[in-house]
Amino acid sequence: MLITDHLKNQDGLDRERPAVRPAGPRVLIADDQADVLEALRLLLKAEGFQLETASSPAGALAAAEAREFDVAMIDLNYTRDTTSGEEGLNLLLRIQGIDPTLPVVVMTAWGSVELAVEAMRRGARDFIQKPWDNARLLAIIRTQIELSQALRKGQRLEAENSLLRGEGMPQIVAESSAMQSVLQVVSRVGPSDANVLILGENGTGKGVVARALHAVSSRASRPMTIVNSGGVSEGVFESELFGHVRGAFTDAKADRVGRFELADQGTLFLDEIANVPLSQQAKLLRVIETGEFERLGSSRTRRVDVRIISATNASLDEEVAAGRFRQDLLFRLNTIEIRLPALRERREDLPLLAQHFLRQHAQRYRKRLTGFESGAMQLLLEHSWPGNVRELDHAIERAVLMAAGPLVKSGDLGLRSSRDGAAARLEDMSLEDVECFLVKKAMTRYDGNVSQAAKALGLSRSALYRRLQRYGL
Repeated sequence: MLITDHLKNQDGLDRERPAVRPAGPRVLIADDQADVLEALRLLLKAEGFQLETASSPAGALAAAEAREFDVAMIDLNYTRDTTSGEEGLNLLLRIQGIDPTLPVVVMTAWGSVELAVEAMRRGARDFIQKPWDNARLLAIIRTQIELSQALRKGQRLEAENSLLRGEGMPQIVAESSAMQSVLQVVSRVGPSDANVLILGENGTGKGVVARALHAVSSRASRPMTIVNSGGVSEGVFESELFGHVRGAFTDAKADRVGRFELADQGTLFLDEIANVPLSQQAKLLRVIETGEFERLGSSRTRRVDVRIISATNASLDEEVAAGRFRQDLLFRLNTIEIRLPALRERREDLPLLAQHFLRQHAQRYRKRLTGFESGAMQLLLEHSWPGNVRELDHAIERAVLMAAGPLVKSGDLGLRSSRDGAAARLEDMSLEDVECFLVKKAMTRYDGNVSQAAKALGLSRSALYRRLQRYGL
């Protein structure tokens, strides 16, 4: 069963979906003669097309700005006793400005070859002479719809290929009781379209769980589109998520597809959701509630069908109380809430994870490593792991590179006590070690809350994020 059909049956509503339209492709017809509009309406409706008609260029432009069409058929003359075609040629140009991918077929009652050629030169895809032959008209309409759909699909694929996405089925390595409950929720909720909010400290695997939810969903055939909300500045946030049209701002030299359009019929993963600017949260709430949005600089409303998975290491309840996050947006995001335990809370998984990362990195670097010396494994078990699974991954990668024999030794791991904190003397540490130690201590003290840790360290959030990335935290 198609996803759109399933949703329709659940709520009983026949809502339009851009990628799967039960009533057929959309056709816009503009002509000043009522009998022409009626004849075309009867012909195309019988063939399964959705029709919208306009009796003037202004009406056609209003429709093109408000909705997306698969093809437009426009007359070249609208004023009585006018045969120049300038009205239609001007309308053609303005429609192309609204949507360059919309194919326009011109209609003329005068059989003027020169006028039809001029329309084609200005961008019309084909022309129809009145009175028309039904078979030829239908063939032209179907051909142009196929071409436009291929063009739009090509643009979407090009935009998708410009994004980096994780490939393949994610692997969650877990046997601990703390993680078993997480796996149960993933298996139950994953196949649904429910929005999911994933909470947990940095490095606990929120992105892996998000990919697992997508992989077991009915949307798995579509890629999961990822947005790092913490890495998108407020100035470009709207363009990044919703796209923009050419000329929307100084550097907008071409139309751009936003992440919501890329994720249509699929999953959008909003990482670091707590960092969404307050000024943009109302727009995000609207598209989550209605599936509707406008590209920056455009008045045309577009619709998408997107499942939202979001993640954060912050306490959104605290952000709501502080007035930095909308409560109604939180309600929309956390239909289902998954809390990931820190690695220190699931230590029985540590040997499994260590062996998993050892196999991965040994294969990557073409090294023959079979396991860990007892002292190395003991060191792994005793380490506090403020950076959680991500920190463990980096430690094992370093050990694989440093190991000289078939077993990883304690010294290969680089887990010096100076970075764990308590007994170390600051004067014996390098400047880098001191900074890493203080960053870890602050993140542990504030349970992974970046905003609070950054404030305690006297850093901006972006500066702290750079340090977290530098030290593999």
